[in-house]
Amino acid sequence: MVPWLDPQLPVSFPDTHNALDDPNGLLAAGGQLSSEWLLAAYRRGIFPWFNEGEPILWWTPAPRTVLLPEHFRTNRSFKRFLKACDYSITRNERFADVMQACADPRPGQPGTWISLPMIHAYSELHRQGYAHSWECWDRDGLLIGGLYGVALGRAFFGESMFSRADYASRLCLKQVVESGEYAMIDCQMSSDHLLRLGAQDVSREQFEQWLDAYAAER
Repeated sequence: MVPWLDPQLPVSFPDTHNALDDPNGLLAAGGQLSSEWLLAAYRRGIFPWFNEGEPILWWTPAPRTVLLPEHFRTNRSFKRFLKACDYSITRNERFADVMQACADPRPGQPGTWISLPMIHAYSELHRQGYAHSWECWDRDGLLIGGLYGVALGRAFFGESMFSRADYASRLCLKQVVESGEYAMIDCQMSSDHLLRLGAQDVSREQFEQWLDAYAAER
């Protein structure tokens, strides 16, 4: 069992060390998807993740997958692609469209955790200047890739990405890395793809040290 957070009470999350080992990182249920709750969560390295029909579930997994910009890797095939690439990248031009594209069904996945309440909640964070999107466009002006996440200080918390053409989402990630704005990109959960790009799995203690150092708002 995990603690139930009363949405009518002030925001208060349990200590992150109380998160479950199985399922990895589940910390609490309940609360709200308001900006106040979301920002309080991200400042502690906590994020919401739940399916439609479930209560809001809050997570802080360990180990944590993190990409430090100086460790970002571009393999030979991506470098060859960059030489001939005619795609363009924008920022914060189509936030809602990027979220919706990330929510669209994918092969082998029966549904999505990016529900309408999540889109509304993160769109409000976007209006407040905390959530950002990067968009990738082909030469015909079609949206072919993107990613979105939350920024606090020099920490960027990546939420999701999508790609309708080879390397489209990776180009967006490259823009985040090369922006110079972030010292740490939180990728949340490990995958072979992220590890190939230079991400690493770190302990809760290391992640929270970086969080303290980088997530203070400027």
